[in-house]
Amino acid sequence: MTRTLAAMALLALAGPATAKPVAPSAFCAAYPEAPACASGPALCETCHTAPPGRNVYGVQIEQALAPAEDRPLSDADFLDALPDALTAVETLDADGDGFDNLEELLTGTGPADPRSRPVVGDCPRSVAANGWDVCNFDPVYAFRKLHLDVCGHSPTRDAIAAFEAEDDRLAALHTALDACLETEWWRGKDGVVWNLANRKIAPLKSIKSGDGAGDIPLADYNDDYAFFVYTQTDDRDVRDVLTGRYYVSRTGGGGAPTVYTPFNPAGLDDFNNRGQTVGQLVFEPFRAGLLTHRWFLMSQIMFTALPRTAAAQAYRAFLGYDISRLEGLFPVEGEPQDYDDRGVTAPECARCHSTLDPLTYPFSRYEGIQGGTGSFRLPFRYNSTRLEAFTETDSPRIIETPEEGRLFGEPVADLIEWARVAADSEAFARATVLDYWKLMMGESPRPEEQAEFETLWRGLMTTHEYRVERMLHALIETEAYGVP
Repeated sequence: MTRTLAAMALLALAGPATAKPVAPSAFCAAYPEAPACASGPALCETCHTAPPGRNVYGVQIEQALAPAEDRPLSDADFLDALPDALTAVETLDADGDGFDNLEELLTGTGPADPRSRPVVGDCPRSVAANGWDVCNFDPVYAFRKLHLDVCGHSPTRDAIAAFEAEDDRLAALHTALDACLETEWWRGKDGVVWNLANRKIAPLKSIKSGDGAGDIPLADYNDDYAFFVYTQTDDRDVRDVLTGRYYVSRTGGGGAPTVYTPFNPAGLDDFNNRGQTVGQLVFEPFRAGLLTHRWFLMSQIMFTALPRTAAAQAYRAFLGYDISRLEGLFPVEGEPQDYDDRGVTAPECARCHSTLDPLTYPFSRYEGIQGGTGSFRLPFRYNSTRLEAFTETDSPRIIETPEEGRLFGEPVADLIEWARVAADSEAFARATVLDYWKLMMGESPRPEEQAEFETLWRGLMTTHEYRVERMLHALIETEAYGVP
Protein backbone atom coordinates (compact mmCIF):
# COMPACT_ATOMS: atom_id res chain seq x y z
CA MET A 1 0.00 0.00 0.00
CA THR A 2 1.50 3.31 -0.99
CA ARG A 3 -0.53 5.48 1.38
CA THR A 4 1.13 6.05 4.72
CA LEU A 5 0.28 7.66 7.96
CA ALA A 6 0.75 11.37 7.98
CA ALA A 7 3.47 10.65 10.48
CA MET A 8 5.52 9.69 7.50
CA ALA A 9 4.41 12.80 5.68
CA LEU A 10 6.01 14.86 8.43
CA LEU A 11 8.40 12.22 9.65
CA ALA A 12 11.67 14.01 10.07
CA LEU A 13 10.62 17.62 10.42
CA ALA A 14 11.48 17.66 14.12
CA GLY A 15 15.10 16.68 13.57
CA PRO A 16 17.36 14.01 12.08
CA ALA A 17 15.92 10.47 12.22
CA THR A 18 13.15 11.53 14.58
CA ALA A 19 9.70 10.14 13.80
CA LYS A 20 6.64 12.02 14.96
CA PRO A 21 3.57 9.76 15.03
CA VAL A 22 1.70 12.71 16.56
CA ALA A 23 1.88 14.60 13.24
CA PRO A 24 -1.22 13.18 11.47
CA SER A 25 -3.81 14.84 13.70
CA ALA A 26 -1.81 18.06 13.85
CA PHE A 27 -1.49 18.39 10.08
CA CYS A 28 -5.13 17.56 9.39
CA ALA A 29 -6.29 19.74 12.29
CA ALA A 30 -4.61 22.64 10.53
CA TYR A 31 -6.14 21.74 7.13
CA PRO A 32 -9.28 19.66 7.79
CA GLU A 33 -10.76 20.72 4.45
CA ALA A 34 -7.71 19.59 2.46
CA PRO A 35 -8.41 16.67 0.08
CA ALA A 36 -5.28 14.97 1.46
CA CYS A 37 -7.11 14.62 4.79
CA ALA A 38 -10.42 13.43 3.33
CA SER A 39 -9.87 9.77 4.24
CA GLY A 40 -7.65 10.18 7.29
CA PRO A 41 -3.95 9.71 6.53
CA ALA A 42 -2.14 12.18 4.30
CA LEU A 43 0.46 11.15 1.76
CA CYS A 44 4.07 10.82 2.81
CA GLU A 45 4.83 12.58 -0.49
CA THR A 46 3.26 15.72 0.98
CA CYS A 47 6.56 16.56 2.66
CA HIS A 48 8.95 13.80 1.62
CA THR A 49 10.64 12.16 -1.30
CA ALA A 50 11.55 8.84 0.31
CA PRO A 51 11.19 9.30 4.09
CA PRO A 52 12.99 10.70 5.92
CA GLY A 53 14.25 12.68 2.89
CA ARG A 54 12.31 15.92 2.51
CA ASN A 55 10.92 17.45 -0.65
CA VAL A 56 11.01 21.22 -1.28
CA TYR A 57 7.79 21.80 0.68
CA GLY A 58 9.07 19.72 3.58
CA VAL A 59 12.31 21.69 3.61
CA GLN A 60 10.36 24.95 3.88
CA ILE A 61 8.39 23.61 6.85
CA GLU A 62 11.57 22.35 8.50
CA GLN A 63 13.21 25.76 8.20
CA ALA A 64 10.16 27.45 9.76
CA LEU A 65 9.70 24.88 12.54
CA ALA A 66 10.95 26.39 15.82
CA PRO A 67 14.33 27.32 14.25
CA ALA A 68 15.78 28.53 17.56
CA GLU A 69 15.07 25.28 19.43
CA ASP A 70 17.55 22.41 19.86
CA ARG A 71 16.91 19.18 17.94
CA PRO A 72 15.33 16.73 18.29
CA LEU A 73 12.10 18.33 19.44
CA SER A 74 9.89 16.53 21.90
CA ASP A 75 6.42 15.55 20.74
CA ALA A 76 4.91 18.36 22.79
CA ASP A 77 7.29 20.99 21.38
CA PHE A 78 6.74 19.66 17.87
CA LEU A 79 2.95 19.95 18.22
CA ASP A 80 3.27 23.46 19.61
CA ALA A 81 5.50 24.61 16.77
CA LEU A 82 3.91 22.88 13.78
CA PRO A 83 0.83 25.13 13.27
CA ASP A 84 2.98 28.27 13.14
CA ALA A 85 5.41 26.60 10.75
CA LEU A 86 2.61 25.55 8.42
CA THR A 87 1.16 29.06 8.49
CA ALA A 88 4.57 30.59 7.82
CA VAL A 89 5.00 28.73 4.53
CA GLU A 90 1.41 29.06 3.23
CA THR A 91 2.17 32.05 1.02
CA LEU A 92 5.38 30.54 -0.35
CA ASP A 93 5.53 28.64 -3.64
CA ALA A 94 7.70 25.61 -2.89
CA ASP A 95 7.63 24.11 -6.37
CA GLY A 96 7.71 27.39 -8.30
CA ASP A 97 4.62 26.65 -10.39
CA GLY A 98 2.94 29.99 -9.72
CA PHE A 99 0.54 28.74 -7.02
CA ASP A 100 1.24 29.20 -3.32
CA ASN A 101 1.43 26.25 -0.96
CA LEU A 102 -1.93 26.88 0.73
CA GLU A 103 -3.81 27.09 -2.57
CA GLU A 104 -2.30 23.79 -3.66
CA LEU A 105 -3.14 22.06 -0.37
CA LEU A 106 -6.76 23.22 -0.47
CA THR A 107 -7.29 22.25 -4.11
CA GLY A 108 -5.66 18.84 -3.74
CA THR A 109 -2.56 19.42 -5.85
CA GLY A 110 1.02 18.84 -4.76
CA PRO A 111 2.88 21.83 -3.30
CA ALA A 112 6.19 20.09 -4.08
CA ASP A 113 5.37 19.03 -7.66
CA PRO A 114 5.50 21.70 -10.39
CA ARG A 115 3.52 19.38 -12.69
CA SER A 116 0.62 19.27 -10.22
CA ARG A 117 -1.23 22.57 -10.22
CA PRO A 118 -4.80 23.82 -9.71
CA VAL A 119 -7.05 24.01 -12.77
CA VAL A 120 -7.64 27.59 -13.86
CA GLY A 121 -10.90 28.53 -15.58
CA ASP A 122 -13.64 26.31 -16.95
CA CYS A 123 -12.93 22.75 -18.01
CA PRO A 124 -12.29 22.78 -21.78
CA ARG A 125 -14.44 20.61 -24.05
CA SER A 126 -12.58 18.02 -26.05
CA VAL A 127 -12.22 18.73 -29.74
CA ALA A 128 -9.82 15.83 -30.34
CA ALA A 129 -10.62 13.19 -32.92
CA ASN A 130 -11.64 10.71 -30.25
CA GLY A 131 -14.38 13.07 -29.09
CA TRP A 132 -14.03 12.30 -25.37
CA ASP A 133 -15.83 14.54 -22.90
CA VAL A 134 -12.90 15.44 -20.66
CA CYS A 135 -15.10 17.42 -18.27
CA ASN A 136 -17.68 14.79 -17.34
CA PHE A 137 -18.15 11.07 -16.91
CA ASP A 138 -17.99 9.60 -20.42
CA PRO A 139 -19.77 6.20 -20.64
CA VAL A 140 -18.19 5.30 -23.97
CA TYR A 141 -14.71 5.98 -22.59
CA ALA A 142 -15.51 3.88 -19.50
CA PHE A 143 -16.89 1.09 -21.76
CA ARG A 144 -13.65 0.91 -23.72
CA LYS A 145 -11.54 1.14 -20.57
CA LEU A 146 -13.30 -1.62 -18.64
CA HIS A 147 -12.92 -3.99 -21.60
CA LEU A 148 -9.17 -3.43 -21.51
CA ASP A 149 -8.96 -3.65 -17.71
CA VAL A 150 -11.33 -6.54 -17.01
CA CYS A 151 -11.79 -8.42 -20.31
CA GLY A 152 -8.23 -7.98 -21.52
CA HIS A 153 -9.10 -6.64 -24.99
CA SER A 154 -10.63 -3.65 -26.70
CA PRO A 155 -14.33 -3.83 -27.59
CA THR A 156 -15.11 -4.42 -31.27
CA ARG A 157 -16.43 -1.63 -33.49
CA ASP A 158 -19.81 -3.33 -33.54
CA ALA A 159 -19.85 -3.55 -29.74
CA ILE A 160 -19.04 0.15 -29.44
CA ALA A 161 -21.71 1.08 -31.97
CA ALA A 162 -24.27 -1.03 -30.11
CA PHE A 163 -23.28 0.57 -26.81
CA GLU A 164 -23.56 4.08 -28.25
CA ALA A 165 -27.08 3.22 -29.44
CA GLU A 166 -28.20 2.19 -25.96
CA ASP A 167 -30.86 4.33 -24.31
CA ASP A 168 -29.40 3.57 -20.88
CA ARG A 169 -25.66 3.50 -21.36
CA LEU A 170 -24.95 3.27 -17.63
CA ALA A 171 -26.99 0.08 -17.32
CA ALA A 172 -25.26 -1.31 -20.41
CA LEU A 173 -21.91 -0.45 -18.84
CA HIS A 174 -22.72 -2.60 -15.81
CA THR A 175 -23.90 -5.44 -18.04
CA ALA A 176 -20.56 -5.30 -19.85
CA LEU A 177 -18.69 -5.39 -16.54
CA ASP A 178 -20.65 -8.46 -15.41
CA ALA A 179 -19.64 -10.26 -18.61
CA CYS A 180 -15.98 -9.30 -18.24
CA LEU A 181 -15.90 -10.47 -14.62
CA GLU A 182 -16.65 -13.99 -15.85
CA THR A 183 -13.74 -14.15 -18.29
CA GLU A 184 -10.64 -16.28 -17.86
CA TRP A 185 -8.60 -13.11 -18.30
CA TRP A 186 -10.06 -11.82 -15.04
CA ARG A 187 -10.57 -14.91 -12.88
CA GLY A 188 -8.59 -17.77 -14.42
CA LYS A 189 -5.17 -19.14 -13.51
CA ASP A 190 -2.59 -16.40 -14.07
CA GLY A 191 -5.46 -13.98 -14.66
CA VAL A 192 -5.84 -10.46 -13.32
CA VAL A 193 -7.15 -11.42 -9.86
CA TRP A 194 -4.70 -14.32 -9.60
CA ASN A 195 -1.78 -11.95 -10.11
CA LEU A 196 -3.26 -9.44 -7.68
CA ALA A 197 -2.30 -11.94 -4.98
CA ASN A 198 1.42 -11.95 -5.80
CA ARG A 199 2.43 -9.41 -3.16
CA LYS A 200 0.38 -11.19 -0.51
CA ILE A 201 1.56 -14.74 -1.28
CA ALA A 202 5.18 -13.96 -2.28
CA PRO A 203 5.74 -17.11 -4.39
CA LEU A 204 9.20 -18.66 -4.72
CA LYS A 205 9.61 -21.38 -7.34
CA SER A 206 12.67 -23.04 -5.78
CA ILE A 207 10.72 -24.26 -2.72
CA LYS A 208 7.34 -24.85 -4.40
CA SER A 209 5.82 -28.32 -4.26
CA GLY A 210 3.03 -29.79 -6.39
CA ASP A 211 2.89 -29.03 -10.12
CA GLY A 212 6.15 -27.53 -11.36
CA ALA A 213 7.93 -28.27 -8.09
CA GLY A 214 11.23 -26.60 -7.32
CA ASP A 215 14.46 -28.18 -6.09
CA ILE A 216 13.34 -28.15 -2.44
CA PRO A 217 9.55 -28.78 -2.48
CA LEU A 218 8.12 -27.62 0.84
CA ALA A 219 4.65 -26.19 0.08
CA ASP A 220 2.41 -25.46 -2.89
CA TYR A 221 1.25 -21.88 -3.26
CA ASN A 222 -1.31 -22.83 -5.92
CA ASP A 223 -3.67 -23.52 -3.01
CA ASP A 224 -3.18 -19.93 -1.87
CA TYR A 225 -3.85 -18.44 -5.30
CA ALA A 226 -7.00 -20.52 -5.76
CA PHE A 227 -8.24 -19.49 -2.31
CA PHE A 228 -7.53 -15.81 -2.99
CA VAL A 229 -9.36 -15.76 -6.33
CA TYR A 230 -12.31 -17.60 -4.81
CA THR A 231 -12.72 -14.98 -2.06
CA GLN A 232 -12.56 -12.10 -4.53
CA THR A 233 -15.08 -13.35 -7.10
CA ASP A 234 -18.81 -13.92 -7.42
CA ASP A 235 -20.89 -12.85 -4.44
CA ARG A 236 -18.47 -13.94 -1.72
CA ASP A 237 -17.35 -12.15 1.41
CA VAL A 238 -13.80 -10.92 0.77
CA ARG A 239 -13.04 -11.10 4.50
CA ASP A 240 -12.76 -14.86 4.06
CA VAL A 241 -9.26 -14.20 2.75
CA LEU A 242 -8.34 -13.81 6.43
CA THR A 243 -11.10 -15.70 8.22
CA GLY A 244 -12.08 -18.61 5.95
CA ARG A 245 -11.79 -22.03 7.57
CA TYR A 246 -11.80 -23.97 4.29
CA TYR A 247 -9.46 -24.55 1.36
CA VAL A 248 -10.10 -24.18 -2.36
CA SER A 249 -9.19 -26.44 -5.26
CA ARG A 250 -8.93 -25.37 -8.88
CA THR A 251 -9.87 -27.32 -12.01
CA GLY A 252 -10.08 -26.37 -15.66
CA GLY A 253 -7.63 -24.58 -17.89
CA GLY A 254 -6.38 -25.64 -21.30
CA GLY A 255 -9.46 -24.13 -22.91
CA ALA A 256 -11.88 -25.26 -20.20
CA PRO A 257 -13.32 -22.66 -17.78
CA THR A 258 -11.54 -22.43 -14.45
CA VAL A 259 -13.63 -23.70 -11.57
CA TYR A 260 -12.82 -23.01 -7.91
CA THR A 261 -14.30 -25.43 -5.38
CA PRO A 262 -14.09 -25.10 -1.59
CA PHE A 263 -13.23 -28.18 0.45
CA ASN A 264 -12.91 -28.78 4.16
CA PRO A 265 -10.70 -31.75 5.06
CA ALA A 266 -10.92 -33.24 8.53
CA GLY A 267 -7.86 -34.10 10.58
CA LEU A 268 -4.98 -35.31 8.41
CA ASP A 269 -7.20 -36.25 5.45
CA ASP A 270 -5.64 -33.75 3.06
CA PHE A 271 -2.13 -34.77 4.13
CA ASN A 272 -3.00 -38.42 3.45
CA ASN A 273 -4.89 -37.77 0.21
CA ARG A 274 -2.56 -35.33 -1.53
CA GLY A 275 0.76 -36.26 0.03
CA GLN A 276 3.30 -34.93 2.49
CA THR A 277 4.65 -32.15 0.26
CA VAL A 278 1.25 -30.63 -0.59
CA GLY A 279 -1.37 -31.53 2.03
CA GLN A 280 -2.74 -28.84 4.35
CA LEU A 281 -2.29 -29.69 8.02
CA VAL A 282 -4.07 -27.02 10.08
CA PHE A 283 -7.24 -28.42 11.64
CA GLU A 284 -10.43 -26.44 11.04
CA PRO A 285 -10.78 -24.73 14.47
CA PHE A 286 -7.35 -23.11 14.04
CA ARG A 287 -7.64 -21.92 10.43
CA ALA A 288 -7.50 -18.23 9.58
CA GLY A 289 -7.66 -17.91 5.80
CA LEU A 290 -4.35 -17.42 4.02
CA LEU A 291 -2.60 -16.78 7.33
CA THR A 292 -2.72 -20.48 8.16
CA HIS A 293 -2.19 -21.96 4.71
CA ARG A 294 0.82 -24.21 4.49
CA TRP A 295 2.69 -21.83 2.17
CA PHE A 296 2.38 -18.88 4.55
CA LEU A 297 3.44 -20.92 7.59
CA MET A 298 6.38 -22.42 5.72
CA SER A 299 7.66 -19.24 4.07
CA GLN A 300 6.95 -16.69 6.81
CA ILE A 301 7.45 -18.67 10.04
CA MET A 302 10.02 -21.20 8.86
CA PHE A 303 12.29 -22.07 11.87
CA THR A 304 11.43 -19.03 14.00
CA ALA A 305 10.09 -19.23 17.55
CA LEU A 306 8.62 -15.72 17.58
CA PRO A 307 7.70 -15.15 13.90
CA ARG A 308 7.81 -11.38 13.59
CA THR A 309 8.21 -11.70 9.81
CA ALA A 310 4.84 -13.48 9.58
CA ALA A 311 3.05 -10.76 11.53
CA ALA A 312 4.76 -7.97 9.60
CA GLN A 313 3.86 -9.58 6.25
CA ALA A 314 0.23 -10.05 7.27
CA TYR A 315 0.04 -6.46 8.52
CA ARG A 316 1.56 -5.14 5.31
CA ALA A 317 -0.16 -7.39 2.75
CA PHE A 318 -3.70 -7.34 4.12
CA LEU A 319 -3.94 -4.13 6.17
CA GLY A 320 -1.60 -1.88 4.21
CA TYR A 321 0.71 -1.00 7.11
CA ASP A 322 4.45 -1.39 6.63
CA ILE A 323 6.10 -1.26 10.04
CA SER A 324 9.53 -0.80 8.44
CA ARG A 325 8.18 2.58 7.26
CA LEU A 326 6.73 3.35 10.70
CA GLU A 327 3.18 2.79 9.50
CA GLY A 328 0.41 1.52 11.75
CA LEU A 329 2.28 1.95 15.02
CA PHE A 330 0.11 1.30 18.08
CA PRO A 331 2.65 1.07 20.92
CA VAL A 332 1.67 -1.23 23.78
CA GLU A 333 2.69 -0.22 27.28
CA GLY A 334 5.30 -2.56 28.75
CA GLU A 335 6.35 -3.89 25.35
CA PRO A 336 8.52 -5.25 23.93
CA GLN A 337 9.31 -7.97 26.48
CA ASP A 338 11.99 -9.62 24.29
CA TYR A 339 10.99 -13.17 25.20
CA ASP A 340 13.42 -14.60 22.63
CA ASP A 341 16.39 -12.46 23.72
CA ARG A 342 16.85 -10.60 20.41
CA GLY A 343 17.78 -7.22 21.90
CA VAL A 344 14.57 -5.53 20.74
CA THR A 345 14.31 -3.45 23.92
CA ALA A 346 17.18 -1.26 22.69
CA PRO A 347 15.97 2.33 22.22
CA GLU A 348 16.47 2.24 18.45
CA CYS A 349 14.31 -0.93 18.22
CA ALA A 350 11.71 -0.53 20.92
CA ARG A 351 9.45 1.99 19.16
CA CYS A 352 8.54 -0.44 16.36
CA HIS A 353 8.74 -3.60 18.43
CA SER A 354 6.29 -2.25 21.01
CA THR A 355 3.75 -2.68 18.18
CA LEU A 356 5.29 -5.58 16.26
CA ASP A 357 5.91 -8.02 19.11
CA PRO A 358 2.33 -7.97 20.50
CA LEU A 359 1.19 -8.23 16.88
CA THR A 360 3.27 -11.40 16.58
CA TYR A 361 2.31 -13.37 19.69
CA PRO A 362 -0.82 -14.98 18.15
CA PHE A 363 1.31 -16.44 15.33
CA SER A 364 3.72 -18.13 17.75
CA ARG A 365 1.76 -21.37 18.20
CA TYR A 366 1.78 -22.26 14.51
CA GLU A 367 4.52 -24.53 13.23
CA GLY A 368 6.56 -23.55 10.21
CA ILE A 369 9.48 -25.75 9.29
CA GLN A 370 10.59 -27.49 12.48
CA GLY A 371 12.88 -25.33 14.62
CA GLY A 372 14.25 -25.63 18.11
CA THR A 373 15.26 -28.95 19.63
CA GLY A 374 13.67 -32.26 20.59
CA SER A 375 11.86 -34.97 18.68
CA PHE A 376 10.18 -34.45 15.33
CA ARG A 377 7.06 -32.27 15.35
CA LEU A 378 4.49 -32.31 12.57
CA PRO A 379 5.04 -29.06 10.61
CA PHE A 380 2.58 -26.49 9.26
CA ARG A 381 -0.06 -26.87 11.96
CA TYR A 382 -1.27 -25.39 15.24
CA ASN A 383 0.66 -26.61 18.29
CA SER A 384 -0.13 -25.08 21.67
CA THR A 385 3.15 -26.36 23.20
CA ARG A 386 5.38 -25.36 20.28
CA LEU A 387 7.53 -22.87 22.18
CA GLU A 388 8.80 -25.49 24.60
CA ALA A 389 11.18 -26.67 21.86
CA PHE A 390 12.93 -23.26 21.74
CA THR A 391 14.07 -22.83 25.34
CA GLU A 392 17.61 -23.99 24.49
CA THR A 393 18.01 -22.32 21.11
CA ASP A 394 16.39 -18.96 21.91
CA SER A 395 15.80 -18.19 25.58
CA PRO A 396 14.37 -19.97 28.64
CA ARG A 397 11.83 -17.14 28.74
CA ILE A 398 10.40 -18.00 25.35
CA ILE A 399 7.76 -20.20 27.00
CA GLU A 400 6.46 -17.10 28.79
CA THR A 401 5.36 -15.66 25.44
CA PRO A 402 1.58 -15.22 25.60
CA GLU A 403 -0.67 -16.34 22.77
CA GLU A 404 -2.79 -13.26 23.37
CA GLY A 405 -1.59 -10.26 21.39
CA ARG A 406 -2.62 -6.78 20.36
CA LEU A 407 -3.95 -5.52 17.04
CA PHE A 408 -4.55 -1.78 16.63
CA GLY A 409 -3.68 -1.63 20.32
CA GLU A 410 -6.63 -3.83 21.31
CA PRO A 411 -6.32 -7.33 22.85
CA VAL A 412 -6.85 -10.38 20.62
CA ALA A 413 -6.90 -13.81 22.23
CA ASP A 414 -5.33 -15.78 19.38
CA LEU A 415 -4.77 -15.75 15.63
CA ILE A 416 -8.43 -16.52 14.93
CA GLU A 417 -9.48 -13.33 16.72
CA TRP A 418 -6.53 -11.44 15.19
CA ALA A 419 -7.82 -12.34 11.73
CA ARG A 420 -11.42 -11.42 12.55
CA VAL A 421 -10.52 -8.03 14.00
CA ALA A 422 -8.26 -7.37 11.01
CA ALA A 423 -10.90 -8.38 8.47
CA ASP A 424 -13.54 -6.16 10.07
CA SER A 425 -11.25 -3.13 10.22
CA GLU A 426 -11.21 0.02 8.13
CA ALA A 427 -7.58 -0.74 7.32
CA PHE A 428 -8.57 -3.99 5.60
CA ALA A 429 -11.31 -2.29 3.58
CA ARG A 430 -8.94 0.51 2.50
CA ALA A 431 -6.18 -1.92 1.55
CA THR A 432 -8.57 -4.17 -0.39
CA VAL A 433 -10.09 -1.33 -2.39
CA LEU A 434 -6.68 0.23 -2.94
CA ASP A 435 -5.51 -2.96 -4.66
CA TYR A 436 -8.33 -2.69 -7.17
CA TRP A 437 -8.09 1.08 -7.50
CA LYS A 438 -4.42 0.81 -8.47
CA LEU A 439 -5.26 -2.05 -10.82
CA MET A 440 -8.01 -0.10 -12.61
CA MET A 441 -6.49 3.40 -12.43
CA GLY A 442 -2.82 2.52 -12.75
CA GLU A 443 -1.86 4.50 -9.64
CA SER A 444 -2.88 5.30 -6.07
CA PRO A 445 -5.70 7.82 -5.54
CA ARG A 446 -4.64 11.38 -6.23
CA PRO A 447 -5.48 14.01 -3.62
CA GLU A 448 -8.51 15.18 -5.61
CA GLU A 449 -9.73 11.56 -5.80
CA GLN A 450 -9.58 10.87 -2.08
CA ALA A 451 -13.28 11.52 -1.50
CA GLU A 452 -14.31 8.98 -4.17
CA PHE A 453 -11.79 6.48 -2.83
CA GLU A 454 -13.11 6.85 0.71
CA THR A 455 -16.68 6.38 -0.50
CA LEU A 456 -15.63 3.12 -2.16
CA TRP A 457 -13.87 1.55 0.81
CA ARG A 458 -16.55 2.62 3.22
CA GLY A 459 -19.10 1.25 0.78
CA LEU A 460 -17.27 -2.09 0.75
CA MET A 461 -17.91 -2.32 4.50
CA THR A 462 -21.57 -1.28 4.26
CA THR A 463 -23.70 -1.22 1.11
CA HIS A 464 -21.50 -3.70 -0.79
CA GLU A 465 -21.40 -6.13 2.15
CA TYR A 466 -17.71 -6.91 1.54
CA ARG A 467 -18.37 -8.17 -2.01
CA VAL A 468 -15.57 -7.07 -4.33
CA GLU A 469 -17.62 -7.26 -7.51
CA ARG A 470 -20.31 -4.99 -6.06
CA MET A 471 -17.56 -2.51 -5.19
CA LEU A 472 -16.21 -2.70 -8.75
CA HIS A 473 -19.64 -1.75 -10.10
CA ALA A 474 -19.41 1.40 -7.99
CA LEU A 475 -15.80 2.02 -9.01
CA ILE A 476 -16.58 2.19 -12.74
CA GLU A 477 -19.07 5.00 -12.06
CA THR A 478 -16.47 7.24 -10.39
CA GLU A 479 -15.12 10.34 -12.09
CA ALA A 480 -11.64 8.99 -11.53
CA TYR A 481 -12.47 6.02 -13.76
CA GLY A 482 -14.89 7.49 -16.30
CA VAL A 483 -13.56 10.99 -16.98
CA PRO A 484 -10.83 10.88 -19.66
